[in-house]
Amino acid sequence: MSQTVGDFLVSRLHAWGVRKIFGYPGDGINGVFGALGRASGRIEFIQARHEEMAAFMASAYAKFSGELGVCIATSGPGATHLVTGLYDARLDHQPVLAIVGQQARGAIGGHYQQEVDLAALFKDVAGDFVHQAAVPEQVRHLVDRAIRIALANRTVTALILPNDLQDMAYEEPPRLHGTVHSGVGYRPPVIVPHDDDLKAAADILNHGKRVALLVGAGALGATQEVIDVADRLGAGVAKALLGKTALPDSLPWVTGSIGLLGTEPSWDLMNECDTLLMIGSGFPYSEFLPKEGQAKGVQIDLKPGMMSLRYPMEINLVGDAAATLKALLPLLKPKTKDGKWRKQIEKNVAEWWKLLEKRAHAKANPVNPQLVAWELSPRLPDNVILTSDSGSCANWYARDIKVSPTMMASLSGGLASMGAAVPYAIAAKFAHTDRPVVGLVGDGAMQMNNMAELITVAKYWKRWADGRLVICVYNNQDLNQVTWEQRVMEGDPKLEASQDIPDVPYHRFAELIGLKGLFVDRPRDLGPAWDEALASDSPVVLEVKTDPEVPPLPPHLTLAQAKNLTLSLAKGDPSEAGVIHGTVRQVLSSILPGQPE
Repeated sequence: MSQTVGDFLVSRLHAWGVRKIFGYPGDGINGVFGALGRASGRIEFIQARHEEMAAFMASAYAKFSGELGVCIATSGPGATHLVTGLYDARLDHQPVLAIVGQQARGAIGGHYQQEVDLAALFKDVAGDFVHQAAVPEQVRHLVDRAIRIALANRTVTALILPNDLQDMAYEEPPRLHGTVHSGVGYRPPVIVPHDDDLKAAADILNHGKRVALLVGAGALGATQEVIDVADRLGAGVAKALLGKTALPDSLPWVTGSIGLLGTEPSWDLMNECDTLLMIGSGFPYSEFLPKEGQAKGVQIDLKPGMMSLRYPMEINLVGDAAATLKALLPLLKPKTKDGKWRKQIEKNVAEWWKLLEKRAHAKANPVNPQLVAWELSPRLPDNVILTSDSGSCANWYARDIKVSPTMMASLSGGLASMGAAVPYAIAAKFAHTDRPVVGLVGDGAMQMNNMAELITVAKYWKRWADGRLVICVYNNQDLNQVTWEQRVMEGDPKLEASQDIPDVPYHRFAELIGLKGLFVDRPRDLGPAWDEALASDSPVVLEVKTDPEVPPLPPHLTLAQAKNLTLSLAKGDPSEAGVIHGTVRQVLSSILPGQPE
């Protein structure tokens, strides 16, 4: 049998180093699946329950492996289902290739069944490169360009293959005018700024008396370099959510997360600094950065389009974080004065961790959601990979979990989409089959789409070298983050019609499909449950009945937010008593030592 276009595609993907593809089959892409079967396992196909989840897996695989993520789907609805997960990759700057089928070339334009203008559909999410193949000899350069552009630009690209083309005999492009002859291979360059820009940046940083650093995902490969620069400058360091593992929380001058899900020390750091060094971060909320004119700024980023976007910078250094910091370090002068700035930062951080412990142990009905993360944190294996969903669980993930140098962690950052935690966890296991994985997810996301992906876990977990995968479900029967946003941001009471969700026994569902299920509705049982879950040699769903009225308080409650909360209660919030009690407990834990227990 001659090589088909599908066969060539699979062999070319393999030549580029692709070893895993996440997706879901369908007749619009069957020619490629036939080729995957003939390739005798050279590329592993991982079957998700839904194409959106497959795209999330491809995005997370890119994050955790450092390689290209690839997802595949059929034409029409299969392709449209991919879009949310692809936007997750695009907004978090991850290299992902989407391969989708299309109706036969002769039918296109004929209002045919499942015919969708896929090039138009993907024009935004895969705007750097999206093309539909028309002839066999075109496929070679489309594959090569799609992969090279995805890797080079750290973005999403898309390749559309009509179903009749996939089964045609593959032909190499002839050596004629009007043909393209492409090749395989890409290695990212090490980019370092100009020497004079580095000197100008150093001059600003050397003159700063109260230097603050903000690190994001771009600093994940530059941990030691960030530490060296921060020590030289006597600085404190805040972390954007995607940069959570850029620095270990054992360092006393690491102030933790920044923003609505952030910490008081990070808030204080940004409001009191006179110099800001931002490294690999697109953190979007300007109200949590220094006021304009308060601090002089230096930014390091590989993406020129992200420069001076969140805060007006004096110097913009386009470059790789680790290489740029190495070049910058010899130009920086040690802060030789009394070190008062850093001592204050360390004092604030130490007090904050004590406050978090009090808040986590404040009474709740039945379990304080902060306690879930607080009890998990000291039990985490050193090489664990953490995932979190969006929603209130992300607050406790951001604030209460201390990361060590060997951990990895991520979530849907730029898109902040619900439904990413479980597919992220599955992708983490395929990227590192020998590492334990823990995913934190709310009951809203579980009901939306993550319960079905537990079936994917059940299908594949025995292939993993280490079977430890724990999915912890916060069951509060409430779309909790939005409920609090209604109260605090809008001044409206909770709308039960939109916010209340059914009570589902997630741990029992896990047991029905062959996984281990644990249920906790008493605080004293939480620690032992985590011990049992993390010691299990097979996947576990740990369901915790948590209190929806424990507020995910921002690090700084503005007058407007306090007023809105008061207004929402005055309008007759259905959970008024619980809101008052929960909020009072959290506030009292910050101002009255030992209150309430």
